[in-house]
Amino acid sequence: MAGYKPVAIQAYPVLGEKITQDTLYWNNYKTPVQIKEFGAVSKVDFSPQPPYNYAVTASSRIHIYGRYSQEPIKTFSRFKDTAYCATFRQDGRLLVAGSEDGGIQLFDISGRAPLRQFEGHTKAVHTVDFTADKYHVVSGADDYTVKLWDIPNSKEILTFKEHSDYVRCGCASKLNPDLFVTGSYDHTVKMFDARTNQSVISVEHGQPVESVLLFPSGGLLVSAGGRYVKVWDMLKGGQLLVSLKNHHKTVTCLCLSSSGQRLLSGSLDRKVKVYSTTSYKVVHSFDYAASILSLALAHEDETIVVGMTNGILSVKHRKSEAKKDSLPRRRRPAYRTFIKGKNYMKQQDDILINRPSKKHLELYDRDLKNFRISKALDRVLEPSCAIKTPEITVSIIKELNRRGVLANALAGRDEKEISRVLNFLIRYISTCDWSVTCS
Repeated sequence: MAGYKPVAIQAYPVLGEKITQDTLYWNNYKTPVQIKEFGAVSKVDFSPQPPYNYAVTASSRIHIYGRYSQEPIKTFSRFKDTAYCATFRQDGRLLVAGSEDGGIQLFDISGRAPLRQFEGHTKAVHTVDFTADKYHVVSGADDYTVKLWDIPNSKEILTFKEHSDYVRCGCASKLNPDLFVTGSYDHTVKMFDARTNQSVISVEHGQPVESVLLFPSGGLLVSAGGRYVKVWDMLKGGQLLVSLKNHHKTVTCLCLSSSGQRLLSGSLDRKVKVYSTTSYKVVHSFDYAASILSLALAHEDETIVVGMTNGILSVKHRKSEAKKDSLPRRRRPAYRTFIKGKNYMKQQDDILINRPSKKHLELYDRDLKNFRISKALDRVLEPSCAIKTPEITVSIIKELNRRGVLANALAGRDEKEISRVLNFLIRYISTCDWSVTCS
């Protein structure tokens, strides 16, 4: 038996996530910090200017957080009812928000009392945004109307009544101060032009629209509603480019990376999907503990903040690059020093002396060598082996079957031991590589 040959453990390819540049990039975040808010987090918005604080809208309050603070550095609570959609102006100095009672309030970041109040909507205002010239605010409400407001005079300039259901989302163009987009529960997305007093483009999403996003160039529009995320070419009059259906529940929020090359969507299925804006394929995915209502990325994607229905705010910060040691390190022997002579070829007058290498058998190989077949099978059915390294268990079963002693190894077992065998078979019978063995 000195020539016993150990059982060859067959290696199987491990099915898992393919490591790509996107995987490395989006996994390079620290463990998330969780902050408890007073209610469901309906909106998160980062300031476009340093120090890149972010506003969190939850219940009847708006909290301003520093990028690395776990406590709010400022709170706006002058709301009679639920607040919605707190949004920073492009210079980061002003903040505008809607509310359940139909009012719109404009705040100075350095103060607490509202600078302006806009009254005109008769129902809850769920979307507000600043136009590109910084002097106007566009709003959409549950009274089916879209309004344009003048900030210096606190007056209503225009009212659009083209929607036939709740207006729940919207955004303004970053280039043209007269263009803005709204999405409604009437399944339509409309682009309005303040110069024509009417919509210039209208597209049919097919589901109640929960979120819209206009690319910085203004050429592409993204709408989200139901399980669908759709991309429209606005330069071609609202032509549908692609329809994505990667979520299992309603998509609630959209976000664009700093480079503009990645689109993020959050959903009630507790997942955030990352798409390439060239191929529109999912390149990464995040999992969260609860349904997602809001999503925002900081400057250079340094921080990703997600608001959930259970009032939890999840904040992930990007890992900092490891700093190189300033002190010179002592040089160690190179790798070639340790392998020197490994590939030396024997010369004619050399005498070669081989040092026999002792091979240690695994415990299951020792049992097989000594014909303890039941003991070998018991050993590989232990949870430490059957769960962590099931390929070893499969290889031993195959070896016993090849020897024709598998039935003998299974004979004489009690109910507990048989259940262990059955549990292993049930666990792995659906695995393609092992289905023949398990069956």
